[in-house]
Parts: sequence; C-alpha cells; structure tokens
Amino acid sequence: MNRLACSAVALLLMASSASAATLEEMAGQMIVVGFEGDSVDAAGVAAVRTALEEGRLGGVMYLKKNVASLSAVREMNAMFRAAAPDILPFITLDQEGGAVERLTKDVGFREIPNAASIAANNTPQDAQTIYAEMAKDIAAEGFTVNFGPVADLSTNPDNQVIARFGRAFSADPDTVIAYDEAFIRAHHAAGLMTSLKHFPGHGSSTADSHEGFVDITRTWSENELEPYRVLIAEGLADMVMVGHLYHADYADADGETPSSLSPRWIDGVLRDELGFDGLVISDDLEMGAIRDHFTLEQTVTKAVRAGMDVLLFSNTAKYRPELSQEILDILLSEAEADPEFAARIEQSYERIVALKTRAE
Repeated sequence: MNRLACSAVALLLMASSASAATLEEMAGQMIVVGFEGDSVDAAGVAAVRTALEEGRLGGVMYLKKNVASLSAVREMNAMFRAAAPDILPFITLDQEGGAVERLTKDVGFREIPNAASIAANNTPQDAQTIYAEMAKDIAAEGFTVNFGPVADLSTNPDNQVIARFGRAFSADPDTVIAYDEAFIRAHHAAGLMTSLKHFPGHGSSTADSHEGFVDITRTWSENELEPYRVLIAEGLADMVMVGHLYHADYADADGETPSSLSPRWIDGVLRDELGFDGLVISDDLEMGAIRDHFTLEQTVTKAVRAGMDVLLFSNTAKYRPELSQEILDILLSEAEADPEFAARIEQSYERIVALKTRAE
C-alpha cells in the first residue's frame, strides 16, 4: 500500500473513531497524569490501568520515583498498552540526557550527556547517532513519547532551568534547529513521538516556572520562535509543549495569564502565525507558576479555551489517585454548559487520534 493510500486509511479510521467515541472518551484522551508506584502490583499503577481501560485517561507521565528497575518499567508499560489496545496511550517521560532523565545508570540504562555537551562535541550527524541509540533503548522499555527536544535558545547564561543544566543546544537558532532535527529524526526512527519545548521560549527567562511566576516580557525576543517556525514547516513537530511563561503583550492585560493559558500565544502565534496544526501539550500544570495563581477548574478550562489539546499533570503537588477523574469531571461539566467548549474537546480528540494513529 502506498503512502497516499495509508494516509487515506488513517483518516478514515480517525473519522470512524471520532464518530464512535463518547464525549467522556474524547475528554479522557486529553488527560495525561503522573502516578504513584513502581510495579504492576502498586495501587496507583492499578488505578491508572483501570482509567485507561475505561477510556477516562489518555496517558501517563513517568518520574524517577516510578522507575525501580527496567524490567518493572517494561511490565508496567506492557500493562498500560494492553489496557487501551484501540488507542495507544501516551506513555511519556523526560529523557533529554544530562540532569534531565528518568531512566538512569542506577537501573542499567545507558546515559548520555546534556544538549550543550552534545552540540559542543558532536556534529548534528554524530548527535543523531547518539540519540538513535538512546531512542532505541527508550522504545525497548515500552514508552511512546519522549518530551524533547529542547527548542529553547540559551540566551541567558544565568538561566536557572535551561542554561544551568545545559539543556539547550545553543543560543543560536540555526544550531538549535540542526540538533533538534537530529533528536527528532532519531526518535522517529525508533517509533517514538517527540515534543518541542518550551514554547514560546524559556531560555531567556530569569526565573524557574517550577517554583513560581516567570515574567519574560523584558527578556524574550522574536528569534526564540525560529526553531518552532522551521521545524513546524519541515513537518517534524509531533507536539509542541507550551511553558508557563508570562509576557505582558500576550496576557490580555490581566497581569497573570501565562503562555499555557493564553489564546494569544496558542491560537494566535503557534497556530495562526506559525501554522502548527498538530498537538499542543502543556508543561506540568502543577508547577508553582500555575497552582499559585489558578484553581484546578480555572486551569483546566482556561487551558482548553486557549487551544491546549493535552493537559499534563505530574500529580506531585498533592498526590491523589482520583486527580484524572477530577479533571475529566471539569471538562465534561464545562462541555455540557458550553457547546463551544465541547467543540474544542472534539477538535483536540481528533488531533490526538491522528497522532496516535500515525505513530502506531
């Protein structure tokens, strides 16, 4: 079957899936949460499996606490996949290399250097070989998504979350693009989905959104969009992860709306200006920049209205196994009251199914 025929089949399957899905199933696909436990027997892992089986959850997020051994990870991921055989779950992790990784040498995983070191010591072609080995190992454990590459420009050497850990390839957009391409192509070859991060650019910031409010009004520049512009145009952007970054010119004059909750950033810049029609995923919506300013209901509804397709919650601020159900209830309640909100859910579901179908 040629590529055109395969694409036609995928579109038919997507349309069929969308028409058959209930609103609850559509909304469930928008939710990705962290969990407690590091084995198939753990109560938190069982709760995730049940939610996946019942179509109330779109995927899971791994943290280091969930990794006791590679064999245990493989067992859990096999269980998650088996729980949702019709629509592949997002089984996600942050495995950039360097300080940001969930699979480590402590459990027998081959570690690699951070992005800054990779770019300083390797050509993009060499980097692709390095990332190909890492991606192959990640895929072997049963994951479906690696949250990378970092598309930030390392323009602020004192940056607390990007430059400090060498997470960006360079301050130069062309260099970042070349190494992002290497990262993405290597992961695609291993059958993994990727996510550009952290839109619209975290590299110039002077604070860490994990801890609280981050204002980039005076530090951010237009060239921080260049990696997104190029990689989107090249068709290499599976997902774009939106950070919790405040810019006064894009915040509806309310003094607090971050990019992750801003229609002007997501619907305006990312979709209209940059032409991205793929999946938009949030950075962790439990970071201080969000939870210190918004209730759970405000966070969920504002994110969806801004154009967010997938809501990522680490479930670490105050762990509760019912968090995904709380999010789902908010989505369904708002959809019942507002047809436009319900239409947003359906649009997001179609994008999610399109990506998952392409990745299978």
